[in-house]
Amino acid sequence: MTVAGKMCQYQVVGRHRATEEHPNPEAYRMIIFAPNPVIAKSKFWYYLHQFRKMKKTTGEILDCVELHEKNSRTVKNYGIWLRYSSRSGTHNMYREFRDLTLTGAVSQLYDEMAGRHRTRPRSIQIIRTATVKAADLKRPNGMQFAKKNVKFPLPHRVDAAKRNQKALSDRTFTTQRPATCLS
Repeated sequence: MTVAGKMCQYQVVGRHRATEEHPNPEAYRMIIFAPNPVIAKSKFWYYLHQFRKMKKTTGEILDCVELHEKNSRTVKNYGIWLRYSSRSGTHNMYREFRDLTLTGAVSQLYDEMAGRHRTRPRSIQIIRTATVKAADLKRPNGMQFAKKNVKFPLPHRVDAAKRNQKALSDRTFTTQRPATCLS
């Protein structure tokens, strides 16, 4: 599985194929993060085969729907529990991310795991996700943004008057470098 761009959240529902012995078999539902529905269905069968004696040839997909978050305008803290395989074995991990959506946080997770641990997307299994309150954060990186009086200073700004010039005005080219330290 390759992760190109943003991950999506899918709800996949599947079951054993109906037979004469079992006309209405039990259905199973999973929430899966994948870049597209084809990979979501494939991961569904991968995980279901580990839990139940069922695979793609003996089962059927009833539904595969992409889930969208209701409020994606506020920044939230997300906690993600995962398991990943490395060269030395299997490891459990908990990570925290700040993002507008859960899918954005999962995309950050895949990027960070590739950068810090050289983990391939196929070896990452997301166990659980949750929205974490600011008081319950555990990692210092997330805690520094959870304060009430957090400030984002803007050092090295370019003067706003230079940005609003016409394309080839008299002052487009100058012999002086812009002063970006406005203190």
